[in-house]
Amino acid sequence: MLQSKLATVLGATVITLASVVGAAASPPQLVRPDGSYPTVPLEKDVVVVKVVQHAPLNLQKAPSIREGLDTNVERMASWINKACTTGKKPDFILFNEFPLTGFSSGTRAEKLKFTIQVPGPETERIGQLAKACDTYVIFGSYATDPEWPGHILSLNPVIGRDGKVKHVYWKSRNVLRLNDEIPTTTVENVRDRFRAKYGIEEEFPVLMTEYGNIAVSTVQLDPFVFAAFSMRGVEIMMRTATLFTKLDVVAMASYNNFYSAMSNITFPPDSGIPASAGGNSLIVAPRGRVLAEDPTNNESIIEAEIPIAEFRKGRKIPRYALDVVKPVFDQYVQEVPLNVLDLPPEKLPQTNEDMKNLLDRNSRWLKK
Repeated sequence: MLQSKLATVLGATVITLASVVGAAASPPQLVRPDGSYPTVPLEKDVVVVKVVQHAPLNLQKAPSIREGLDTNVERMASWINKACTTGKKPDFILFNEFPLTGFSSGTRAEKLKFTIQVPGPETERIGQLAKACDTYVIFGSYATDPEWPGHILSLNPVIGRDGKVKHVYWKSRNVLRLNDEIPTTTVENVRDRFRAKYGIEEEFPVLMTEYGNIAVSTVQLDPFVFAAFSMRGVEIMMRTATLFTKLDVVAMASYNNFYSAMSNITFPPDSGIPASAGGNSLIVAPRGRVLAEDPTNNESIIEAEIPIAEFRKGRKIPRYALDVVKPVFDQYVQEVPLNVLDLPPEKLPQTNEDMKNLLDRNSRWLKK
């Protein structure tokens, strides 16, 4: 289901190399040693990013899953139409982490019901809207994939101006020990199988578009993930994390010298979630300057212009002090090892308690 390792489609190119050259070739170059990074020619000097902040219908509260998905697709359609007919014409429209499904809770079996597949009828409909507006549309979703039976994925499809799925971003990792909830399967916890299937380049892929180099992430509170994307050449970081902090968005843009946009859902009064946890979507410049934001829990669209041509001129990736910190990093032991969820479907944790027990059993920090 995931796109091929080399994808060149109507002005959007993923920075990947692996499958074309074959298994006998040397490891692919992920970072250029001179600080430069791959790009494709820009179609315009200034691009417009719009961020939609809205409340999806939670599928767990819908009359049926199909009715809920149809409702949420039409809500997205209404917001896309509004973004395309008010203000400046958008080049990118960014939605939140769950515009099609809403946040779901419960056991693995329950949560698996409230997912989509990518591509699927929902991405097909959103693709029609993107093509009509001549814009990229980016959003997150709970998803399943036949190649990963039993796994709940957190995917971020990028729909291109031609209406086709240009790339699908997996979530890199979760914040472990956060209530020990049933997590989505991420690159980190199936890393070896993910790499064997898709290539090492897909772990931090950058999509080169005619409007700039972009990447999409649902990760929060993890500076190393965003440093890796920056080293790979991202210029505009699209983010879809829920319950994020403004400080995280501003800090990552500042430290990694990229533009960043974050979309959050809004929580209705009957959701049981404090209004302060919703909204607060924002667009940030490379040194942390806020270009646009909605500090409320209200539904809205924010927008900002990004002078991408001027920004790219002479730009290098950040000057990280990796040689200085490497002796410390080399001795760090991650608490939970890679591949902790690379399990047969019947052995995947089914409840929050199962997840806690799995992490405890695999912990390198807890005394055995």
